Amino acid sequence: MGLISPPPHHDIYSIEDLAQLIHDLKNANPSASISVKLVSETGVGTVAAGVAKAKSDHIVIAGHDGGTGASPISSIKHAGTPWEIGLAETQQTLVLNRLRGRVTVQVDGQMKTGRDVVIGALLGADEFGFATAPLVVEGCIMMRKCHLNTCPVGVATQDPELRKRFTGQPEHVVNYFFFVAEEVRELMASFGIRKFDDLIGRTDLLDTQASIEHWKIQGLDFSKIFYQPNIEKEVSRRHSEEQSHGLEHALDNELIKLSKPALEKREKVTINLPIQNTNRTVGTMLSHEIAKRYGHEGLPQDTIQITLNGTAGQSFSAFLAQGISMELIGEGNDYVAKGLCGGRVVIKPPKAFKVKSHENIIVGNTVMYGATTGESYFSGVAGERFCVRNSGASAVVEGVGNHGCEYMTGGTVVVLGNTGQNFAAGMSGGVAYVYDVDGLFAKRCNPSMVSLEKVETQQVQAHVPQHLNQPDEVILKTLIEKHHKYTDSERAKFILDNWDKERAQFIKVMPNEYKRALNELHASLTKEAA
Repeated sequence: MGLISPPPHHDIYSIEDLAQLIHDLKNANPSASISVKLVSETGVGTVAAGVAKAKSDHIVIAGHDGGTGASPISSIKHAGTPWEIGLAETQQTLVLNRLRGRVTVQVDGQMKTGRDVVIGALLGADEFGFATAPLVVEGCIMMRKCHLNTCPVGVATQDPELRKRFTGQPEHVVNYFFFVAEEVRELMASFGIRKFDDLIGRTDLLDTQASIEHWKIQGLDFSKIFYQPNIEKEVSRRHSEEQSHGLEHALDNELIKLSKPALEKREKVTINLPIQNTNRTVGTMLSHEIAKRYGHEGLPQDTIQITLNGTAGQSFSAFLAQGISMELIGEGNDYVAKGLCGGRVVIKPPKAFKVKSHENIIVGNTVMYGATTGESYFSGVAGERFCVRNSGASAVVEGVGNHGCEYMTGGTVVVLGNTGQNFAAGMSGGVAYVYDVDGLFAKRCNPSMVSLEKVETQQVQAHVPQHLNQPDEVILKTLIEKHHKYTDSERAKFILDNWDKERAQFIKVMPNEYKRALNELHASLTKEAA
């Protein structure tokens, strides 16, 4: 099946969005170092300053000569500048803004020799990325056909016959880096510098090669690259402190404390707490504790049942693990259930709330972004980009904004109300069922990769996955029944009470490629059975 590479990051549209993503990832693994990769280009220093303020632990400046084989040719040929220029700008901007000590700066993009490493350090890098050179050491001959599965030396292929040709050994790479390190030592000795940390940011040790005399270089001025900010001694020129992510103030610390019987003895736990919009990424650190102990399998369903009352902050239930059931009586913000991986999320309005749920926005934008497994039920309308890049989770919602199910590759989505424009753009997998109340859904759907079909009532159609082994009607009705069970939704009750009539209002959104792949799978299984 076709894939989109590189994928668009629809959860990042501002530096605030990036800060939230960094916070989410830090909650998902508090011991991890969160890295942001930036292309070397004019203005990268300003972006790097924003990234440092957004609490990133690590920044990579990538030069234009890197070997990103999956990128479009236009990006490879026409994007970025040499790493030296971007690194110099980043170092100067971070130092001038007293941000350099907070982050580790790494540089990459055709680093090959010890000389490259030393120049990178003098321009301000703490770390150095090597990719193409070690690949060549392992046997790569740079045929530029990694994506075709036909690598003649067995490096970038899954073909067993071609893989037999691979002759690389770990010792080859180790030996290569020994030589790189030796050259670094020799150059440091020529400078009279004993510690590598003392190299970082010392642009005063750099100069142009006066021996090169050519009319093309007579007008080049490297003073901006060699510039060293005149600042006080206490401002660091290299990584010297840790970022403060504020995890000690997270509501999850209380959740982890109350969930100890479940974490340590797998006993059932019930928790009731208030929540407010300053409580961000709730449930994610608790999920980390489960994953740390029990891996991806997590705990049995509903082992930890949490009920929260109020308005949740950004990224409520992000990366929620198997075994946790989150019920929010109130409303959520953006990124609810982002990266959901096994848990269950229910959001419903308070009982005293009088507005019809299918006319009320209950969660924000980019909900269920990149979810892999688990289920969610929202008794209300979601914002834009609902279930973008969902790859396996199920969701029921009572209306969505623009770009719903964009780039979706798996899972099941039920929309009990209207959708915005551009529904199912780039959708290559999974199934969506839309309650077409006003009969205008066909105009709102993007037909480039999907077909609109009727909900099937007969058993075991050719393009229904084997693991479901059910007609559409059963799948759809089961999800709506669960939605009513968990949220007391009036719209779900109305549809179920009038099922024979209302079932006809649903439209099935089926990706063409997904249908083709499932039909081929069904044909092969039928042939094997015969």
